[in-house]
Amino acid sequence: MVPAENLWAFVVASVVLIAIPGPSVLFVIGRSLALGRLGGLLSVLGNAIGMIPLLTAVALGVGALVAQSVVLFTIIKVVGALYLVYLGIQAIRHRADAAAAVHGGAPVRSHWRQLGEGFVVGVTNPKTIAFFVAVLPQFVDFSSGDIPLQLFELGVVFIVLALLFDSVWAIAASAARDWFARSPRRASHLAATGGVMMIGLGGVLALSGDRH
Repeated sequence: MVPAENLWAFVVASVVLIAIPGPSVLFVIGRSLALGRLGGLLSVLGNAIGMIPLLTAVALGVGALVAQSVVLFTIIKVVGALYLVYLGIQAIRHRADAAAAVHGGAPVRSHWRQLGEGFVVGVTNPKTIAFFVAVLPQFVDFSSGDIPLQLFELGVVFIVLALLFDSVWAIAASAARDWFARSPRRASHLAATGGVMMIGLGGVLALSGDRH
């Protein structure tokens, strides 16, 4: 078990980090603008679930090996970036669906698909791997033993906090979308804006430098 003082220090550090808008927030906002409240929240949930395999790998020591491999880390980074660009292009291509939704005429999009898309983004996020590898060990009490368990406990706390904060961003962005989307034309523009944000985020991640 993680000592209470270490746990609370980690909670404070995580809240500070999560509260600062970053790639995860931009992804959530982009998805919420493109898909609405439910799509945004499903993306948040999928993104959080996608962190679990990464956390498990880090707790078992595999994450450190990936973080030390330039090739593997770059592959993960590029795959995640390209997938974000793909999602952004899809949002722009189907922006008419957002306009049709104003009058209830948009085609139904699978909730499982939206959840799965969020999962892929979460599991291919190199910044999450870097955070788990570099930050979690700093809050582990090595004298208490059970290091993998402590790492997993801290990771779960971070995932829950990220889920809560990102959900707030999703609700806020979708509320703004609902207000602007009273006009089909504006709804179409908002969906396209969300797509552009995701494409830009993919580009930033792809060009964000080496694994350090």
